[in-house]
Amino acid sequence: MKKLLLTFSLIALNSTINAQWTSQGTGFAAASRGLNQISIVDATTVWALAYDGAPIDASHPTTLNIQEFTRTTDGGTSWATGTIDVGNTVWELNNISPVSATTAWVSAINNITGDPENGVGYIYKTTDGGSTWNQQLASGFQTAGSSFLNGVYFFNANVGIAYGDPIGSGLGEFEIYRTTDGGANWTQLTAAALPNPLNGEYGYNSTPTAVGNTLWFPTNKGRLYRTNDAGVTWTVAQAPLTDFGAALPANSGNVHFSDINNGYLLKTSGTVATPVYTYYTTTNGGTTWTPTSGSPFTGTRQILNYIPGTTTIVATSQAAPVGTSVSANNGVTWTDLEPAGTEQRGTSAFLNATTGWCAGFSDGDPLGSAGIFKLSGTLGVDNSGTVAKFKVYPNPATSVVTISTPDVDTANLSVTDLSGKVVMTKSLNGIENTIDISTLSTGAYFFELSSNNKKEVVKILKN
Repeated sequence: MKKLLLTFSLIALNSTINAQWTSQGTGFAAASRGLNQISIVDATTVWALAYDGAPIDASHPTTLNIQEFTRTTDGGTSWATGTIDVGNTVWELNNISPVSATTAWVSAINNITGDPENGVGYIYKTTDGGSTWNQQLASGFQTAGSSFLNGVYFFNANVGIAYGDPIGSGLGEFEIYRTTDGGANWTQLTAAALPNPLNGEYGYNSTPTAVGNTLWFPTNKGRLYRTNDAGVTWTVAQAPLTDFGAALPANSGNVHFSDINNGYLLKTSGTVATPVYTYYTTTNGGTTWTPTSGSPFTGTRQILNYIPGTTTIVATSQAAPVGTSVSANNGVTWTDLEPAGTEQRGTSAFLNATTGWCAGFSDGDPLGSAGIFKLSGTLGVDNSGTVAKFKVYPNPATSVVTISTPDVDTANLSVTDLSGKVVMTKSLNGIENTIDISTLSTGAYFFELSSNNKKEVVKILKN
């Protein structure tokens, strides 16, 4: 059986929050329906793909194959569930790609070990909000024993791709199809548009990472395939790991991008008992990666997601310590936003700093209020009462900044750039200190000031 590419969870510190999660009911009649993908179309329309999250015990001996979704068209005030009919109840759903309140696509695969058609894939589309689903691309991903459909993604209502593993003997190319008419017609990409795979290389059935017309998908060789033109042409780059989905003690990892250039990679190595997390950032779309200062990941929750277009990353967890953390400086430092004992927080998705959702579990009451959490307020850390009151000015600055610390006599300063690299550290004494920043390149920097276990991060623009 082919491995799924999974993300995991865990992060920590002390702070208060000026935003919170508000529980909403996903509408599932069954208990323990989790969500393995949340796709936000706009502030009112969200689709989410379900999975069986019930614990394995005598009454529930195996995990069920779930072909269900839930959808809201009113910003989460109400959610309606549905079943995705892809012709066979044992086929697994890879991912869902909606573009409106009515239109979405799903990919499904035969992932039955030993089945002669293992890996054969199917694309289905709905135009009525999920009431009915119709097959597209009937001729694609049908090479038994070689094809393996990994996912489908639509950049808009017309342009989309479906992508799978290399087919044929030797170094056959990745099987990728593209449509420009909403899936009515598909064209398979030629070898000229695709970098050659490595021997034995394949992708993972998972939700792709996409920003605008740029999309990435990971492979078992630790590489990222990337398109910048909505699937017309592709490049590939090696990430600092050997496999994006291997089981420990081999290393694995997950990536996400804030924009077409800036992203993170969280690498997992070590053993199940003692995992080691290493954090990298990129400023060139994944072509190269730089470990953060000290390299080890400093958070304690590991389901990560960006607020799009920012350096703010939200971390959630379904395992101890459950809850939510946030980093305002691209993963350099982390702050807990919830106390111990918080509910499990699963995968998340954000439209912006004020609109987002994260996964929970249904409670079996279709009219209940459990299953998903919506962001309430503006995501960010309210440092009042928990950190020293620092002031950094002017902002923007050209050559020097003044740091005022009226509440403390001493403090430590750490300055990082957008990639997470520490570019300056200083010890501050007295209530005012002047810092020379003339040697720093033009751009944004995060000034982290700490004193007596309290800290505050201030974003400064250097002209």
